[in-house]
Amino acid sequence: MDSVLSAGGGLSGICPGGGLLPCLPENSSETRVMMSAKNKQEPALRNIWMLSREYDGLAGAGGVKDVARQLAEALCRSGRKVSVVLPLYGFMDPQQLGFSLLPLSFEVDMDYVGEARREYVRVFARKERAAARSGGSLTLYLVDAARYLEKKGVYTYTAEEEAANPFQAQGSGHYDYFAMNVLLQKAAAALIIRLGERPDIIHCHDGHTAILPAMVRETEGYRHYFARSGCVVTIHNAGIGYHQEVGDLPFAKAITGLPAKLIDNNLLDGKFDPFLVSSPYAAMNAVSENYARELRESDDDALTGWLGHRLLARGVTLRGVTNGINPADFDPTRPKALGLAAAFSPATGDLAGKRKCRQSLLADLARQKYTTVRQIGSLEEAPELPLFTFVGRFSSQKGVDKLLGALETLLPLDQNFQTLIQGTGSKEIEEALTSLAGSPRNKGRICLLRGYDQQLATRIYAAGDFFLIPSRYEPCGLTDYIAQLFGNLPIVHHVGGLVKVVDGCTGFAYKEHKSAALMGAMQKAMQTFREQPEKIREMQQAAVRLISESYTWDKVLSRYLGLYQEALGQLQ
Repeated sequence: MDSVLSAGGGLSGICPGGGLLPCLPENSSETRVMMSAKNKQEPALRNIWMLSREYDGLAGAGGVKDVARQLAEALCRSGRKVSVVLPLYGFMDPQQLGFSLLPLSFEVDMDYVGEARREYVRVFARKERAAARSGGSLTLYLVDAARYLEKKGVYTYTAEEEAANPFQAQGSGHYDYFAMNVLLQKAAAALIIRLGERPDIIHCHDGHTAILPAMVRETEGYRHYFARSGCVVTIHNAGIGYHQEVGDLPFAKAITGLPAKLIDNNLLDGKFDPFLVSSPYAAMNAVSENYARELRESDDDALTGWLGHRLLARGVTLRGVTNGINPADFDPTRPKALGLAAAFSPATGDLAGKRKCRQSLLADLARQKYTTVRQIGSLEEAPELPLFTFVGRFSSQKGVDKLLGALETLLPLDQNFQTLIQGTGSKEIEEALTSLAGSPRNKGRICLLRGYDQQLATRIYAAGDFFLIPSRYEPCGLTDYIAQLFGNLPIVHHVGGLVKVVDGCTGFAYKEHKSAALMGAMQKAMQTFREQPEKIREMQQAAVRLISESYTWDKVLSRYLGLYQEALGQLQ
């Protein structure tokens, strides 16, 4: 059966004022290794399969969804055959999304301890015709199983599920998360075999799919069929709690079917760790060069449970490939496609439409138009004031606790700025933000939108002057790209992938993870806004130019192709 049926390197450029941007050298040893395929005959990379729990436009909870889609589309544009497998969650309607049920179904071994079990699987498929115009193909597959259909969220329970079952607390992880992950990986392998596909590369996104390289090398039947398929594992977030590890070792042995010795030899803090078990069988990368360095070389690796240092001790090379972005997806010169009130262009300095976008958004918030979020507070019409924005998860990892501290101090000190925040997360942080936005003394100055609405988020990006990213750690960061493309200069904690924001050139950065340091960066941004508006315009233009030069997916793709060749080289 034919596979039915179809998403940077270094810094370059000129800063405002003529200074050269610091570089991530194109001729570094790591880049030379990954790009060596250009200098010799390498096997063709024609058939790429991806596994992910997220995919933009279908199911998302974080940056994985954007990377999965945009890398897949970039591979397709390069003329390759690409297939992506993800679960069919209960909040998705496959027919409405344009998927068709394939004429095949099968059972997957999902044994529990002392209990032989199988779970029934069907598969839906959709060919992405728009992505295939360059000669490649892109097909999306949805794994239809009872375990997924009962879930209303990608990784955590929703308010709806908590209302039906108080034990499924909103925001808590699914009780069967490990089984959900294993089922996806086993179903994907079975699907590939049933379709008669011979992948050159199987690309596994994050810990949710990272066991598959071990499965296809150590499981009878799999290891013969996939003998010529290279495996890649991308670590999107190595923070504690993101590995998808499991402490019940007998359960891990039963449900994965992996040899007991393999389970026992890949423990991190006493738990079976998917990243560790994949390390002998796959080429591995983190989603930015600096995050990969932090994991291997700094004490920040304590935030991962020392995963990076364990990999280093094993002699595993953890590459860094900074994520890219498709600027066309966030192009404010095409306002209708994005739901914006007017067109504008940060790249050329034409920002008249940006003011109209802010005015339109504030008018809708004054009428409390959006029912998808709970609004606390409001913003006065004051276009001359700088507008700080935040869109994201309310958690300490995202630094929202530090943002709270900064705002609590800065709001009484400076009466001439506004803040607009959208997101959801920690109940304690949500309640503290609610108190701040609802305080009479902050009336008209801060607005909180609890919940998430994609179209509203786009309007916030377009309306804002400065975008706050105070993350404690950040493997790559995509929101800084998006904000820059909308002329919304990022203010970032200088860590992980956020080092691509150059202080005073393409945004503002600060070193210490403290509220006082964030507040200082906000004050510096406001001073520049008030005293040097021409520099703000120059920074906006420099940010867009840098993305175009170094961080589009079509440029970043070459780094992943080098990683794919490395994975194939491991088979020899």
